[in-house]
Amino acid sequence: MKKVKLGKSGIEVSAMTIGCWPFGGGEYWGEQSQKDVDNVVHAALDMGINTFDTAELYNNGASEIALGKALKGRRDEAIVISKTGPDNAGHVREHCLESLKRLGMDYLDVYMLHWPINKLAVKHFNSNISEALPTIEEAYAQLDALKKEGLIRAIGMSNFGRKQMEEVVCSGIQIDVNEMAYNILSRAIEAEIAPYCLKNNISIIGAMGLQQGLLAGIYKTPDEVPANQAHSRHYANERGKGTSRHGEAGAEKEMFSTIEQLQKIADDLHVHIAQLSIAWILKKPFMASTLVGSRNVEELKINSEACSLEISDETEALIDKISQPVWDVLGSSPDYYENRSESRIF
Repeated sequence: MKKVKLGKSGIEVSAMTIGCWPFGGGEYWGEQSQKDVDNVVHAALDMGINTFDTAELYNNGASEIALGKALKGRRDEAIVISKTGPDNAGHVREHCLESLKRLGMDYLDVYMLHWPINKLAVKHFNSNISEALPTIEEAYAQLDALKKEGLIRAIGMSNFGRKQMEEVVCSGIQIDVNEMAYNILSRAIEAEIAPYCLKNNISIIGAMGLQQGLLAGIYKTPDEVPANQAHSRHYANERGKGTSRHGEAGAEKEMFSTIEQLQKIADDLHVHIAQLSIAWILKKPFMASTLVGSRNVEELKINSEACSLEISDETEALIDKISQPVWDVLGSSPDYYENRSESRIF
């Protein structure tokens, strides 16, 4: 399994990161047995996949608990990433310690703010917060203190745009990674964020590598997608049945046309569409790793094989071309859940 150094740190992450959002079960993903979590985590480590991404928000902490149980006895083989919300930016140390307690660990390899510190982002996490929010400098000074204390090894950010990254970089604190949504159907970071990260040696870990199953070929029409997974700007606002808040028309026609063409390319290459989707991401020079959820060992094996799949420049260019209409409709706002006029990312 290929490994890449994360930013300026000495931490090496595998090309594929296990997305742990489903771990612990919950309303969004449904039941997830601890046995399956254990099997996926152990199989991943045996395959050379060493990186696991979780957050205190995922299933109200149950994801961290499940991952910690699965890594018991094998902690030193893993790179563990966790996150806290911007509503907790004034209490970073407290929330880091709570995450460590749930995980049953002494340190995190990477800790990051889940979203930038702005009113829209904070409202999504906690609409009742009344205390004054810290500045970027104040929040990241807390993260730097955690690093000096040995509670975390590297500092990251998640869903930060170019201007927001500049604010953090100007603080002088070493930032090694930005975690952003990136896949064939979500290419907005190519406009400004990826070039900035390349220039400043900030690695990118891509989230939603398979666009919640779309790029694994699970759904053939938008009607098949569960409403609670159809609330991004990719879908018409009404598709979310009350869970959407973006108010946009979506790019359903363009998206499913892209998926249909992508399936044909995968068939011609005799590979699974999920493998092709992951291989395309990893071919991009600005990608260190891609987050992929694997709920059982069978899914893990299919997904992991993509890390050794090399696609040609011609295939990459063809996929770029067939997915361009989706990007044209959605625009270059990397916030896929808010109306682009109210993006939390800038």
